[in-house]
Amino acid sequence: MHLQWNLLGLVFLLSFGAAVAVIVLVTLGIAALAPTRADTEVPAGVRYAAAGLCFAASALIIGYGIYAIVAE
Repeated sequence: MHLQWNLLGLVFLLSFGAAVAVIVLVTLGIAALAPTRADTEVPAGVRYAAAGLCFAASALIIGYGIYAIVAE
């Protein structure tokens, strides 16, 4: 049995990168929804839009990962 170590390393790096990306996006989404200090007030619509984009991007990454595993 011969392992292709370069492909195994590539899968590891892509999986690690996707996991970090999802964690960062969810963290940014939660931070966008958190109340801010009065001197750095951002309109609520902008905060909700940024949070929605972060959550949508993380959902797309997770959805693509599931699709890549399940697809034949």
